[in-house]
Amino acid sequence: MNSFLNFSDNKSASLKQAILGKFISEGTDSIADMSRELGASIPTITKLVGEMIDDGLIEEVGKLGTTGGRRPSIYGLNPSAGYFIGVEIRNHHISMAITNFKGEVIDFQEDISYILENNEESFRAFCTFLKQHVEKTGIDRSKVLAYGFNLSGRVNNETGYCFSYFIGEDRPISQVFKEELGTCVFVENDSRAMTYGEYICGAGNNEKNMIFLNVTWGLGMGMIIDGKLSYGKSGFSGEIGHFPMLNNDQICQCGKTGCLETGASGSAAHRIVMEKLAEGRASVLSGTLKEKGHISLDDIITAVDEEDVLAIEVIEEIGSTLGRAIAGLINLFNPELVVIGGKVSAAKDYLMLPIKSAVQKHSLNMINRDTTIKFSKLGKKCGPIGACMLSRSKLLGLL
Repeated sequence: MNSFLNFSDNKSASLKQAILGKFISEGTDSIADMSRELGASIPTITKLVGEMIDDGLIEEVGKLGTTGGRRPSIYGLNPSAGYFIGVEIRNHHISMAITNFKGEVIDFQEDISYILENNEESFRAFCTFLKQHVEKTGIDRSKVLAYGFNLSGRVNNETGYCFSYFIGEDRPISQVFKEELGTCVFVENDSRAMTYGEYICGAGNNEKNMIFLNVTWGLGMGMIIDGKLSYGKSGFSGEIGHFPMLNNDQICQCGKTGCLETGASGSAAHRIVMEKLAEGRASVLSGTLKEKGHISLDDIITAVDEEDVLAIEVIEEIGSTLGRAIAGLINLFNPELVVIGGKVSAAKDYLMLPIKSAVQKHSLNMINRDTTIKFSKLGKKCGPIGACMLSRSKLLGLL
Protein backbone atom coordinates (compact mmCIF):
# COMPACT_ATOMS: atom_id res chain seq x y z
CA MET A 1 0.00 0.00 0.00
CA ASN A 2 2.77 2.47 0.88
CA SER A 3 4.25 2.13 -2.59
CA PHE A 4 0.88 3.04 -4.10
CA LEU A 5 0.76 6.20 -2.04
CA ASN A 6 3.92 7.45 -3.74
CA PHE A 7 1.89 8.78 -6.66
CA SER A 8 3.72 9.46 -9.88
CA ASP A 9 2.59 11.92 -12.51
CA ASN A 10 1.36 9.35 -14.98
CA LYS A 11 -2.22 9.16 -16.16
CA SER A 12 -3.10 6.00 -14.24
CA ALA A 13 -1.96 7.53 -10.95
CA SER A 14 -3.99 10.67 -11.67
CA LEU A 15 -7.08 8.59 -12.38
CA LYS A 16 -6.57 6.62 -9.19
CA GLN A 17 -6.39 9.86 -7.24
CA ALA A 18 -9.57 11.05 -8.95
CA ILE A 19 -11.35 7.80 -8.06
CA LEU A 20 -10.33 8.09 -4.42
CA GLY A 21 -11.44 11.71 -4.42
CA LYS A 22 -14.87 10.70 -5.72
CA PHE A 23 -15.23 8.10 -2.98
CA ILE A 24 -14.30 10.70 -0.35
CA SER A 25 -16.86 13.21 -1.61
CA GLU A 26 -19.62 10.83 -2.75
CA GLY A 27 -19.16 7.67 -0.70
CA THR A 28 -19.70 4.98 -3.33
CA ASP A 29 -19.87 4.68 -7.10
CA SER A 30 -20.12 2.17 -9.92
CA ILE A 31 -17.55 1.59 -12.64
CA ALA A 32 -19.93 2.86 -15.31
CA ASP A 33 -20.57 6.12 -13.45
CA MET A 34 -16.86 6.61 -12.76
CA SER A 35 -16.08 6.00 -16.41
CA ARG A 36 -18.61 8.60 -17.53
CA GLU A 37 -17.70 11.24 -14.94
CA LEU A 38 -13.92 10.86 -15.23
CA GLY A 39 -13.85 10.56 -19.02
CA ALA A 40 -12.05 7.20 -19.05
CA SER A 41 -13.06 3.94 -20.67
CA ILE A 42 -14.80 1.21 -18.70
CA PRO A 43 -11.89 -1.25 -19.24
CA THR A 44 -9.45 1.37 -17.87
CA ILE A 45 -11.55 2.08 -14.78
CA THR A 46 -12.12 -1.65 -14.25
CA LYS A 47 -8.36 -2.27 -14.34
CA LEU A 48 -7.59 0.57 -11.92
CA VAL A 49 -10.34 -0.45 -9.50
CA GLY A 50 -8.97 -3.99 -9.52
CA GLU A 51 -5.48 -2.72 -8.70
CA MET A 52 -6.78 -0.60 -5.83
CA ILE A 53 -8.72 -3.55 -4.46
CA ASP A 54 -5.49 -5.57 -4.54
CA ASP A 55 -3.75 -2.70 -2.72
CA GLY A 56 -6.46 -2.80 -0.07
CA LEU A 57 -7.60 0.78 -0.69
CA ILE A 58 -11.14 0.12 -1.92
CA GLU A 59 -13.65 -2.72 -1.74
CA GLU A 60 -16.90 -3.85 -3.32
CA VAL A 61 -19.71 -2.72 -1.04
CA GLY A 62 -22.78 -4.09 -2.81
CA LYS A 63 -24.86 -4.16 -5.95
CA LEU A 64 -26.68 -1.28 -7.58
CA GLY A 65 -30.44 -1.68 -7.82
CA THR A 66 -31.74 -1.76 -11.40
CA THR A 67 -35.07 -2.35 -13.14
CA GLY A 68 -33.68 -5.35 -14.96
CA GLY A 69 -30.57 -7.09 -16.23
CA ARG A 70 -27.34 -7.70 -14.40
CA ARG A 71 -26.87 -5.57 -11.30
CA PRO A 72 -23.59 -3.63 -11.43
CA SER A 73 -21.24 -3.64 -8.45
CA ILE A 74 -20.65 -0.50 -6.43
CA TYR A 75 -17.38 0.31 -4.72
CA GLY A 76 -16.13 2.45 -1.88
CA LEU A 77 -13.15 3.07 0.38
CA ASN A 78 -11.95 0.10 2.43
CA PRO A 79 -12.25 1.25 6.08
CA SER A 80 -9.54 -1.16 7.26
CA ALA A 81 -6.89 0.19 4.84
CA GLY A 82 -5.42 2.29 7.64
CA TYR A 83 -6.03 4.96 10.24
CA PHE A 84 -5.54 8.70 10.65
CA ILE A 85 -5.03 10.51 13.94
CA GLY A 86 -6.00 14.15 14.34
CA VAL A 87 -4.82 16.16 17.34
CA GLU A 88 -5.96 19.65 18.31
CA ILE A 89 -3.46 21.40 20.60
CA ARG A 90 -4.65 24.14 22.95
CA ASN A 91 -2.92 25.98 25.80
CA HIS A 92 -3.80 23.54 28.56
CA HIS A 93 -5.43 20.58 26.85
CA ILE A 94 -5.65 18.55 23.68
CA SER A 95 -8.48 16.80 21.86
CA MET A 96 -7.93 13.95 19.45
CA ALA A 97 -9.80 11.76 16.99
CA ILE A 98 -8.97 8.54 15.18
CA THR A 99 -10.68 7.78 11.89
CA ASN A 100 -10.44 4.79 9.60
CA PHE A 101 -9.61 5.06 5.91
CA LYS A 102 -13.28 5.61 5.07
CA GLY A 103 -13.40 8.62 7.38
CA GLU A 104 -15.48 7.06 10.14
CA VAL A 105 -14.61 8.19 13.67
CA ILE A 106 -13.62 5.21 15.79
CA ASP A 107 -12.26 7.12 18.81
CA PHE A 108 -12.60 10.65 20.14
CA GLN A 109 -11.12 12.09 23.32
CA GLU A 110 -12.03 15.62 24.38
CA ASP A 111 -10.12 18.11 26.54
CA ILE A 112 -7.31 15.88 27.77
CA SER A 113 -5.21 17.89 30.21
CA TYR A 114 -1.80 18.42 28.65
CA ILE A 115 0.58 21.35 28.40
CA LEU A 116 2.92 21.30 25.42
CA GLU A 117 5.94 23.46 26.13
CA ASN A 118 7.96 25.35 23.56
CA ASN A 119 10.98 23.04 23.42
CA GLU A 120 12.02 19.90 21.60
CA GLU A 121 12.05 17.70 24.72
CA SER A 122 8.40 18.49 25.40
CA PHE A 123 7.47 17.62 21.81
CA ARG A 124 9.21 14.25 22.08
CA ALA A 125 7.44 13.50 25.37
CA PHE A 126 4.17 14.47 23.72
CA CYS A 127 4.78 11.93 20.95
CA THR A 128 5.35 9.22 23.55
CA PHE A 129 2.03 10.20 25.13
CA LEU A 130 0.28 9.89 21.76
CA LYS A 131 1.82 6.50 21.00
CA GLN A 132 0.68 5.20 24.37
CA HIS A 133 -2.84 6.42 23.70
CA VAL A 134 -2.96 4.69 20.32
CA GLU A 135 -1.80 1.45 21.91
CA LYS A 136 -4.62 1.70 24.48
CA THR A 137 -7.17 1.78 21.65
CA GLY A 138 -5.87 -1.53 20.35
CA ILE A 139 -4.87 -0.10 16.97
CA ASP A 140 -1.69 -1.44 15.42
CA ARG A 141 0.53 1.64 15.11
CA SER A 142 1.93 0.30 11.85
CA LYS A 143 -1.56 0.84 10.43
CA VAL A 144 -1.50 4.57 11.28
CA LEU A 145 -0.95 6.24 7.92
CA ALA A 146 -0.59 9.83 9.11
CA TYR A 147 -0.94 12.20 12.04
CA GLY A 148 -2.44 15.66 11.70
CA PHE A 149 -1.74 18.40 14.25
CA ASN A 150 -3.81 21.57 14.57
CA LEU A 151 -2.21 24.60 16.16
CA SER A 152 -3.39 28.15 16.59
CA GLY A 153 -1.64 31.10 15.00
CA ARG A 154 0.54 31.17 11.93
CA VAL A 155 1.27 27.70 10.61
CA ASN A 156 3.05 26.95 7.34
CA ASN A 157 1.69 23.56 6.34
CA GLU A 158 4.32 23.10 3.62
CA THR A 159 7.44 23.77 5.68
CA GLY A 160 6.07 22.35 8.92
CA TYR A 161 6.80 25.48 10.95
CA CYS A 162 4.40 26.85 13.55
CA PHE A 163 5.27 30.25 14.97
CA SER A 164 3.29 29.61 18.15
CA TYR A 165 5.70 26.74 18.86
CA PHE A 166 9.02 27.74 17.34
CA ILE A 167 11.88 25.42 18.37
CA GLY A 168 14.49 26.69 15.95
CA GLU A 169 15.01 27.87 12.40
CA ASP A 170 16.47 24.50 11.39
CA ARG A 171 13.92 22.38 13.26
CA PRO A 172 10.31 22.62 12.08
CA ILE A 173 8.01 20.93 14.59
CA SER A 174 6.75 18.55 11.90
CA GLN A 175 10.26 17.10 11.65
CA VAL A 176 10.35 16.28 15.37
CA PHE A 177 6.89 14.72 15.16
CA LYS A 178 7.87 12.61 12.16
CA GLU A 179 11.09 11.38 13.77
CA GLU A 180 9.26 10.29 16.91
CA LEU A 181 6.08 8.90 15.35
CA GLY A 182 7.73 7.20 12.38
CA THR A 183 5.09 8.03 9.78
CA CYS A 184 3.70 10.95 7.77
CA VAL A 185 2.94 14.10 9.75
CA PHE A 186 1.00 17.20 8.72
CA VAL A 187 0.70 20.41 10.73
CA GLU A 188 -2.08 22.88 10.07
CA ASN A 189 -3.67 26.05 11.37
CA ASP A 190 -6.58 25.08 13.61
CA SER A 191 -9.22 27.18 11.82
CA ARG A 192 -8.22 25.81 8.42
CA ALA A 193 -8.45 22.22 9.69
CA MET A 194 -11.86 22.94 11.19
CA THR A 195 -12.95 24.34 7.85
CA TYR A 196 -11.98 21.15 6.07
CA GLY A 197 -13.66 19.00 8.71
CA GLU A 198 -16.95 20.84 8.23
CA TYR A 199 -16.53 20.73 4.47
CA ILE A 200 -16.08 16.96 4.30
CA CYS A 201 -18.06 15.67 7.28
CA GLY A 202 -20.17 18.48 8.71
CA ALA A 203 -22.36 21.41 7.78
CA GLY A 204 -20.38 22.06 4.60
CA ASN A 205 -22.02 19.23 2.69
CA ASN A 206 -19.28 19.62 0.05
CA GLU A 207 -20.38 23.15 -0.91
CA LYS A 208 -17.80 24.45 -3.37
CA ASN A 209 -17.59 27.94 -1.88
CA MET A 210 -17.67 28.01 1.89
CA ILE A 211 -16.32 30.21 4.68
CA PHE A 212 -15.75 28.91 8.21
CA LEU A 213 -15.32 31.28 11.16
CA ASN A 214 -13.69 29.94 14.31
CA VAL A 215 -14.99 32.22 17.06
CA THR A 216 -13.13 31.19 20.17
CA TRP A 217 -10.78 33.24 22.40
CA GLY A 218 -9.42 34.62 19.14
CA LEU A 219 -11.01 34.79 15.68
CA GLY A 220 -9.85 32.63 12.79
CA MET A 221 -11.16 31.78 9.35
CA GLY A 222 -10.80 29.15 6.66
CA MET A 223 -12.08 29.25 3.08
CA ILE A 224 -13.11 26.68 0.52
CA ILE A 225 -12.97 28.33 -2.89
CA ASP A 226 -14.09 26.38 -5.96
CA GLY A 227 -13.86 23.18 -3.93
CA LYS A 228 -10.27 23.82 -2.80
CA LEU A 229 -8.96 24.80 0.61
CA SER A 230 -7.41 28.25 0.30
CA TYR A 231 -3.89 28.86 1.61
CA GLY A 232 -2.70 32.03 -0.10
CA LYS A 233 0.84 32.72 -1.29
CA SER A 234 2.64 32.00 1.99
CA GLY A 235 0.11 29.62 3.54
CA PHE A 236 -1.28 32.21 5.95
CA SER A 237 -4.62 33.15 4.39
CA GLY A 238 -7.66 33.49 6.63
CA GLU A 239 -6.33 35.96 9.23
CA ILE A 240 -9.71 37.66 9.46
CA GLY A 241 -9.17 38.37 13.15
CA HIS A 242 -6.50 40.89 12.22
CA PHE A 243 -8.54 42.72 9.61
CA PRO A 244 -8.22 46.45 10.54
CA MET A 245 -11.94 47.11 10.77
CA LEU A 246 -12.58 48.80 14.12
CA ASN A 247 -11.86 52.24 15.61
CA ASN A 248 -11.85 51.12 19.23
CA ASP A 249 -8.17 51.80 20.09
CA GLN A 250 -7.97 48.31 21.60
CA ILE A 251 -4.55 46.72 21.32
CA CYS A 252 -4.75 43.29 19.71
CA GLN A 253 -2.52 40.36 20.65
CA CYS A 254 -0.68 41.01 17.37
CA GLY A 255 0.36 44.44 18.70
CA LYS A 256 -1.79 46.53 16.37
CA THR A 257 -5.03 48.39 17.12
CA GLY A 258 -8.44 48.13 15.52
CA CYS A 259 -8.25 44.43 14.61
CA LEU A 260 -11.63 42.73 14.20
CA GLU A 261 -10.64 40.22 16.88
CA THR A 262 -10.72 43.01 19.49
CA GLY A 263 -14.49 43.35 18.95
CA ALA A 264 -15.66 39.95 17.68
CA SER A 265 -14.12 37.11 19.67
CA GLY A 266 -14.17 35.38 23.04
CA SER A 267 -11.40 37.64 24.31
CA ALA A 268 -13.45 40.67 23.25
CA ALA A 269 -16.50 39.30 25.07
CA HIS A 270 -14.40 38.75 28.19
CA ARG A 271 -12.99 42.29 28.08
CA ILE A 272 -16.39 43.88 27.60
CA VAL A 273 -17.92 41.83 30.44
CA MET A 274 -15.13 42.87 32.80
CA GLU A 275 -15.57 46.54 31.81
CA LYS A 276 -19.30 46.42 32.46
CA LEU A 277 -18.88 44.66 35.80
CA ALA A 278 -16.40 47.38 36.79
CA GLU A 279 -19.11 49.92 35.96
CA GLY A 280 -21.38 48.20 38.48
CA ARG A 281 -23.68 46.31 36.11
CA ALA A 282 -25.68 43.53 37.76
CA SER A 283 -24.91 40.00 36.60
CA VAL A 284 -24.55 36.46 37.87
CA LEU A 285 -20.96 36.86 36.69
CA SER A 286 -20.33 39.21 39.63
CA GLY A 287 -20.76 36.26 41.97
CA THR A 288 -18.53 34.11 39.74
CA LEU A 289 -15.80 36.73 39.82
CA LYS A 290 -16.04 37.06 43.60
CA GLU A 291 -15.97 33.30 44.13
CA LYS A 292 -13.24 32.32 41.65
CA GLY A 293 -11.26 35.54 41.34
CA HIS A 294 -11.59 35.42 37.56
CA ILE A 295 -14.12 34.81 34.79
CA SER A 296 -13.57 32.37 31.93
CA LEU A 297 -15.17 32.29 28.51
CA ASP A 298 -17.04 29.16 29.64
CA ASP A 299 -18.48 31.17 32.53
CA ILE A 300 -19.81 33.76 30.09
CA ILE A 301 -21.44 31.11 27.90
CA THR A 302 -22.99 29.50 31.00
CA ALA A 303 -24.37 32.89 32.03
CA VAL A 304 -25.93 33.24 28.58
CA ASP A 305 -27.58 29.84 29.00
CA GLU A 306 -28.94 31.09 32.33
CA GLU A 307 -30.40 34.12 30.50
CA ASP A 308 -28.19 36.61 32.27
CA VAL A 309 -28.99 39.99 30.71
CA LEU A 310 -25.44 41.35 30.76
CA ALA A 311 -23.92 38.21 29.21
CA ILE A 312 -26.59 38.20 26.50
CA GLU A 313 -26.00 41.88 25.71
CA VAL A 314 -22.27 41.27 25.32
CA ILE A 315 -22.75 38.26 23.03
CA GLU A 316 -25.22 40.24 20.94
CA GLU A 317 -22.63 43.03 20.62
CA ILE A 318 -20.04 40.49 19.51
CA GLY A 319 -22.53 39.02 17.03
CA SER A 320 -23.36 42.40 15.53
CA THR A 321 -19.69 43.23 14.97
CA LEU A 322 -19.03 39.79 13.53
CA GLY A 323 -22.07 40.12 11.28
CA ARG A 324 -20.67 43.31 9.72
CA ALA A 325 -17.48 41.44 8.90
CA ILE A 326 -19.41 38.52 7.45
CA ALA A 327 -21.37 40.97 5.29
CA GLY A 328 -18.09 42.14 3.83
CA LEU A 329 -16.95 38.57 3.23
CA ILE A 330 -20.21 37.79 1.45
CA ASN A 331 -19.80 40.83 -0.77
CA LEU A 332 -16.22 39.80 -1.59
CA PHE A 333 -16.53 36.04 -2.08
CA ASN A 334 -20.23 35.36 -2.74
CA PRO A 335 -20.09 32.03 -0.85
CA GLU A 336 -22.86 29.45 -0.78
CA LEU A 337 -22.31 28.87 2.91
CA VAL A 338 -20.88 30.53 6.02
CA VAL A 339 -20.35 28.24 9.01
CA ILE A 340 -19.87 29.60 12.54
CA GLY A 341 -17.88 27.40 14.92
CA GLY A 342 -15.67 27.69 17.97
CA LYS A 343 -16.51 28.05 21.65
CA VAL A 344 -18.54 31.27 21.30
CA SER A 345 -20.92 29.54 18.87
CA ALA A 346 -22.36 27.74 21.93
CA ALA A 347 -24.33 30.97 22.54
CA LYS A 348 -26.52 29.85 19.61
CA ASP A 349 -29.39 32.23 18.74
CA TYR A 350 -28.06 35.01 20.96
CA LEU A 351 -25.08 35.11 18.58
CA MET A 352 -26.80 34.14 15.32
CA LEU A 353 -29.67 36.64 15.38
CA PRO A 354 -27.45 39.76 15.53
CA ILE A 355 -25.14 38.21 12.94
CA LYS A 356 -27.99 37.75 10.47
CA SER A 357 -29.38 41.21 11.24
CA ALA A 358 -26.03 42.83 10.51
CA VAL A 359 -25.57 40.78 7.34
CA GLN A 360 -28.95 41.94 6.06
CA LYS A 361 -28.07 45.53 6.89
CA HIS A 362 -24.54 45.67 5.48
CA SER A 363 -24.34 43.21 2.57
CA LEU A 364 -25.78 43.44 -0.93
CA ASN A 365 -29.19 41.78 -1.16
CA MET A 366 -28.57 40.33 -4.60
CA ILE A 367 -25.50 38.54 -3.18
CA ASN A 368 -26.51 37.56 0.37
CA ARG A 369 -29.69 35.82 -0.78
CA ASP A 370 -27.51 33.03 -2.15
CA THR A 371 -25.64 32.55 1.15
CA THR A 372 -26.76 30.32 4.01
CA ILE A 373 -25.35 30.91 7.51
CA LYS A 374 -25.17 27.89 9.82
CA PHE A 375 -23.55 26.77 13.02
CA SER A 376 -20.93 24.02 12.99
CA LYS A 377 -22.37 20.53 12.82
CA LEU A 378 -19.30 18.81 14.28
CA GLY A 379 -18.94 21.10 17.29
CA LYS A 380 -15.96 20.26 19.50
CA LYS A 381 -15.04 17.37 17.21
CA CYS A 382 -14.55 19.70 14.28
CA GLY A 383 -10.80 20.32 14.67
CA PRO A 384 -9.59 16.76 15.35
CA ILE A 385 -11.83 15.29 12.64
CA GLY A 386 -10.69 18.00 10.24
CA ALA A 387 -7.07 17.07 10.98
CA CYS A 388 -7.85 13.45 10.09
CA MET A 389 -9.60 14.39 6.86
CA LEU A 390 -6.82 16.77 5.85
CA SER A 391 -4.16 14.14 6.55
CA ARG A 392 -5.97 11.62 4.39
CA SER A 393 -6.41 14.03 1.48
CA LYS A 394 -2.81 15.23 1.65
CA LEU A 395 -1.44 11.69 1.88
CA LEU A 396 -3.44 10.72 -1.20
CA GLY A 397 -2.27 13.77 -3.12
CA LEU A 398 -5.71 15.33 -3.26
CA LEU A 399 -4.64 18.67 -1.77
